[in-house]
Amino acid sequence: MAEDSDSLERIAEALKEPVRITPGFTGRVMAEIDRLPPHAVGVPAVEPPVSWSRRRWTIRLSPLGGLAIAAGLTAVAVAVGRLAARLSVEPPVTRATVELIQPTQFVLVVPKAASVAVVGDFNDWNVSATPLLHADGDGVWWVTVPLAPGRYRYSFVVDGKTWVSDPEAPGAPDEFGRPNSVVTIGGS
Repeated sequence: MAEDSDSLERIAEALKEPVRITPGFTGRVMAEIDRLPPHAVGVPAVEPPVSWSRRRWTIRLSPLGGLAIAAGLTAVAVAVGRLAARLSVEPPVTRATVELIQPTQFVLVVPKAASVAVVGDFNDWNVSATPLLHADGDGVWWVTVPLAPGRYRYSFVVDGKTWVSDPEAPGAPDEFGRPNSVVTIGGS
């Protein structure tokens, strides 16, 4: 055991001594490097720029990974569809279209209501877009909306929560079961 320890100490002392480089050493090393092929010294061999496109690829995917990719692609498709819907261009308003727009009055009698609004196809069913006006004490609520020719579904929203169909117009419940009415402007 003592011999091994002495051998290790001698090796360690020898390794601590500085290395003396002989003249011409750098030149000889560089000459050897120049003779080696490029890929042998850490430089990758140059491949044609499109070789990756002709190479066969193997993709391994677990069922869970495939499901995750499918879910991601579905989310992207939905987001693109929503963005396209937001960016959809309305048809240009022409003088003929403006001349066909008709003021349409919506009226509802609700004596004890604090607020009434009309929602429909013409205002994207936005409860705050078209509030009705009223005279104090009579319970008659009204608003006039300019509408282009067409068929519109609509409903009244009383006090921000109760949906009421127009008792003076034809009605049809929507896909959520809420009461709706229909108004047709022009010959459509």
